[in-house]
Amino acid sequence: MKWQGRRGSRNIEDRRRAGGKAQVGGLGLLAVLAIGYFLGVDVTPFLQDGGAIGGGGGGGEITEADKQAGEFVSVTLADTEDVWDDLFRTQVGQAYNPVTLVLYKGVTQSPCGGASGATGPFYCPGDNKVYLDTSFFTTLSRQLGARGDFAAAYVVAHEVAHHVQDELGILGQANAIRAQVSDAEANAISVRIELQADCYSGIWAREVQARFGTLERGDIAEAMNAARQIGDDTLQRNAGRVPMPHTFTHGTSAQRQAWFVRGYETGDMRSCDTFSAEAL
Repeated sequence: MKWQGRRGSRNIEDRRRAGGKAQVGGLGLLAVLAIGYFLGVDVTPFLQDGGAIGGGGGGGEITEADKQAGEFVSVTLADTEDVWDDLFRTQVGQAYNPVTLVLYKGVTQSPCGGASGATGPFYCPGDNKVYLDTSFFTTLSRQLGARGDFAAAYVVAHEVAHHVQDELGILGQANAIRAQVSDAEANAISVRIELQADCYSGIWAREVQARFGTLERGDIAEAMNAARQIGDDTLQRNAGRVPMPHTFTHGTSAQRQAWFVRGYETGDMRSCDTFSAEAL
């Protein structure tokens, strides 16, 4: 992905120097973090109760790698702004309000709860912001096996896609229904939310190439590999568990790949209607 020297977004809230410091250690902590990564559960309260994480913000030294990751995220976010601004105008008929992305290091707070390395990147509809500890890119590459800069860009684009859903009113309606049904039914709705975000991410990838020509050989393969590595079935299997479909919240590897491809091939937001699809 050609990103160096390109426009960065102004909608970045950098909390990496906010003070406080994450302190981690012990096999028990590693087990708790694994739960967070594999199941999408915010385990920050458990870490705080056990004294594993202290402080209310990020902090620590900002390394050269941190700086580069921040620049990369800023450029990727700027690309989402340009793409979705035009798509909302041409396909939706309304203005797009860009999302703010919070960069942090260690831990920080959001209206949706604590954010830490245990939560992974997420979109919070409470303040319309994406939260991202760029150290997750290292986890994505080394622990989850999703290497490459476009794999990281896919993660950013996926979280921005949740904001797109929020702007369209889809996310609010889906979450309102989830709050009124059983856990299994809520999980099934969550899968449709996530697969639609994957589809929107595919549209974003298509438009980035069409508008800016920044994709390089192998970039789409990196995104497809990332989608495979973070499928619910693959995560549960890699955690030593038998995949349990009723607990899935993001979709299988095959589903995530398929919906990304659908968005990439069609470029049409209407093709991403996972909620009307009989089969995912």
